[in-house]
Amino acid sequence: MEPAVFLREMIDPGIELLALLSSGRPSVSDNARRMLLAIAQQESGPNLDARYQSSPAAAPGPARGWWQFEQGGGVAGVLSHTNSRDLANKVCQALTVVNISSAVWRALEGNDRLACCFARLLLWTDPAPLPTTQQDGWNCYTWLWRPGSPHPDVWPGNWQVASTTVGIPA
Repeated sequence: MEPAVFLREMIDPGIELLALLSSGRPSVSDNARRMLLAIAQQESGPNLDARYQSSPAAAPGPARGWWQFEQGGGVAGVLSHTNSRDLANKVCQALTVVNISSAVWRALEGNDRLACCFARLLLWTDPAPLPTTQQDGWNCYTWLWRPGSPHPDVWPGNWQVASTTVGIPA
């Protein structure tokens, strides 16, 4: 999928829903949009084609959604963190997803707004401001997502594409 289409069809509706449910916190910002796009490319490939880990495969791995959340990792973290749990509950209610990790995890693969909201909420659990540089973006991504295979060699390209797509300097 083209990054501009992904931004318009996957990211923007998700963060707009989150802003609606939360009186604008966390904010809808270009820095958030860039981070979400760069991380989705990092996790789901530069062509944004993996809704589940190891896609395509007959037996998917343990991660789901464009941002590749695991049930006991990112899902559980967003559902329990003091900065995100109340908003996560509102998102689940709005999207008719039961607010437990197993239900959210199963829904992430096909519910793009849910996946985006959870990715944005995971970013919001970090008390640091959203990154504005490639290196800070990488540090934020590896700290919050804790990827098993981080692939630092592809991050600069993903950051650049995300920056260009969003329309802010890399």
